[in-house]
Amino acid sequence: MTELWLVRHGQTDWNLEGRYQGHFDVPLNAVGLQQAARLAEKLAGECFDAIYCSDLLRARVTAETVAERLSMPVIPLPGLREINQGEWQGRYLADVRAEFGEPDPNAGEEMLHERAPGGESVAEVAARLKLAADEIAAAHPGGKVLVVTHGLALAALVCQARNIPLQQVYQQIPDNTVVAVINWPPEQS
Repeated sequence: MTELWLVRHGQTDWNLEGRYQGHFDVPLNAVGLQQAARLAEKLAGECFDAIYCSDLLRARVTAETVAERLSMPVIPLPGLREINQGEWQGRYLADVRAEFGEPDPNAGEEMLHERAPGGESVAEVAARLKLAADEIAAAHPGGKVLVVTHGLALAALVCQARNIPLQQVYQQIPDNTVVAVINWPPEQS
């Protein structure tokens, strides 16, 4: 069992503006840089076997800030990227909802397979993140690893590790630079 310390990247202007970031390489804003620095201080006393991150700038800079404090390298892993929002990337959430309607909170299993045009579904993101977590755990069995990723990506791992139905993934998205600790691979229930 590998202990994964999952962290959502620091804040970006697009977080504040309510814009879909997806695979776009959006930088941290001033607050995000401060959050990353505070996270580095908070984790200064921890011993990690490795630090992995999404290869997108906002996650990479957050991870590098912590890694510098811990004198460790960062391993970028594209499998840790956020959901690909396809044609919605860069658009405002409010505009997309006005055009396509509000999500149905009672959609159940169906919501797992819905996607933006040209994007990924929640089910596809969960499967991709599972493969990334499996790769990390295989490289560090019994270890303790810091993983800096994105809101929905992190939530998909939390759901799988804690046996939370994937339909509740949006309720598991943490604030920027919040840490969630899980064990991987998850115990089967």
